[in-house]
Amino acid sequence: MSKITAAITAVGGYVPDYVLSNKELETMVDTNDEWITARTGIKERRILKDKDKGTSFLAIKAAKDLLKKNNTDPKDIDMVIMATATPDMPVAVTGAYVATQIGADNAFSYDLMAACSSFLFGMSIAAKYIESGSYKKVLLVGADKMSSIIDYKDRTTCIIFGDGAGAVLFEPNFEGLGVQDEYLRTDGNGRDSLKIEAGGSLLPSSIETVKNNQHVVFQDGKTVFKFAVTRMADVSDKILKRNNLTGDDIQWLVPHQANNRIIEATSKRMNLPDEKVMKNIHKYGNTTSATLPLCLFEYEKKLKKGDKLVFAAFGGGFTWGAMYLTWSYDS
Repeated sequence: MSKITAAITAVGGYVPDYVLSNKELETMVDTNDEWITARTGIKERRILKDKDKGTSFLAIKAAKDLLKKNNTDPKDIDMVIMATATPDMPVAVTGAYVATQIGADNAFSYDLMAACSSFLFGMSIAAKYIESGSYKKVLLVGADKMSSIIDYKDRTTCIIFGDGAGAVLFEPNFEGLGVQDEYLRTDGNGRDSLKIEAGGSLLPSSIETVKNNQHVVFQDGKTVFKFAVTRMADVSDKILKRNNLTGDDIQWLVPHQANNRIIEATSKRMNLPDEKVMKNIHKYGNTTSATLPLCLFEYEKKLKKGDKLVFAAFGGGFTWGAMYLTWSYDS
């Protein structure tokens, strides 16, 4: 029997209708379109305005889009991995609710949290389950309602993040396509540079934590940028060298959409021209766990069977990594 590899066989995505533009942000915080665009590459982001809907709403939309496009019976799905930094609520697993709502009654599910690297780490886990031969269909969903944890008076964070979701289906492949290699890293020394201070076991929610505005994202922008711009480029270069590849061999870089300058530094290190780099940061901003699958969702029609892709991400914690994958189908 041929070796089992884990290949992506379907993609889905969803973003909310409401567009929060740089011009609108100018009325909310001390900033302007030129300043935001020059420093981040972001022009607008999507926001889920309905207060009664959480991350699960986004995830369900993306998953259903995938199932419909691929004509997949949800009852055939063995497992649902929910990559997110903004679960609907503590304790109750958001992924379990998503699986139930899409009709994946035969799947087990759990949430995976690694900040902006959540989806990348989820790809590694999904691949291992497929490669083991134990599971045939693993649905990986990356979704975040970042607007629920952002202070729209803090220009260091409110200009960056948006809401969205993406999903991919992993299945066994016997042609050698799919996940080829990965290099994933973490460094806990960085946890104070990108965090939400309150709401966890270290500092439980209280009247004081709410008054002190400690339930929103805090970011030391300079430190995070410095680490992200070097780490994403380093691991992307390393994954090429480990597999005896050059930029000429790669058809697409799929980078986390955190900052245009970070994306450019990574592609430059890999000697990739701009036309080989997936980008939607100008439209959606940083959707955290959803950036990578949303890139695939938007570029799916350009992908060809056998294309070589490198995924790269960096997130709070710190977490970061790269993955090399060959595409398994023509759209």
